Amino acid sequence: MLTFFSTPKPFLGHIDVIQRNALQSWKRVHPEAEIILFGDDPGAAEVCAELNIRHEPEVKRNEHGTKYLRPIFDRAAELARYNLLCYINCDIVLLDDFLPALNSMLRLRKDFLMVGQRWDLDVREPLSFGSGWQTRLRDLALSQGKQRPPQWIDYFAFSRDLYRNKLPPFVIGRPGWDNWLIWYARHAGFIVADATPAVVAVHQNHDYSYHPQGEAGVWHGAEAQKNYALLENGRCFATMQNATHRLTNRGIRRNYRHYLVILQRRMRGVFDRFWFFSLDVTRPLRHALGLRKRGN
Repeated sequence: MLTFFSTPKPFLGHIDVIQRNALQSWKRVHPEAEIILFGDDPGAAEVCAELNIRHEPEVKRNEHGTKYLRPIFDRAAELARYNLLCYINCDIVLLDDFLPALNSMLRLRKDFLMVGQRWDLDVREPLSFGSGWQTRLRDLALSQGKQRPPQWIDYFAFSRDLYRNKLPPFVIGRPGWDNWLIWYARHAGFIVADATPAVVAVHQNHDYSYHPQGEAGVWHGAEAQKNYALLENGRCFATMQNATHRLTNRGIRRNYRHYLVILQRRMRGVFDRFWFFSLDVTRPLRHALGLRKRGN
């Protein structure tokens, strides 16, 4: 079976609603699914007790109070009841297509990473988990939701030891770490499956009021820049376009397009190196002809 793990924001206001929705949906993936929630954020202990979820309050934070990713991943690998883990953002609702997708991957190979795109949807109220709720929410997401591009990744299902003691010092809630996770799985020789065609993962929209500088701070602030630096100028960056396989309702297929993505990236690197080389070589001539920028 499967161990979900995540770390929440404070359970306050609208965030409280959508995080409760997400957690309750994970519990319905399978009756024996394990959930571990990391962090001492306000309301976390109370919600975990209410929903019978394992709570690990101790987390490592930076000087701004933002949580580091690696200690959470390493601790989850130690604590998990099962060998299959899934890190998932605490605003993602899963439906009844998630477990069949995982089972398809397990039949193919034990060592894998499964990821998928999300559908953004406005959800303001607690979900009603009565009969037919999954069908209703799926139809709503597909008809009114917005699908995010392949560099946005919100869930990662993988075998226990894939990332143990491997992660750089990324912080959560800032960009880059999700792309590194895909890159590392490819680098380690694991199958990476894009489950987008088979799994509807519903992201419940929210604002960025949890960051003092709002959305701009999340994506472009000092912590974001540190995360970007850990990608080593893009060398350790990958998206779902780099997946080796695609998981569809008809089964698992090899994703031959990822070879084209690799080729395009390498060609872009060759072009960039040639461009800068040509600038260096022709600089004396351009200067002699006065072909340089004003002020240089």
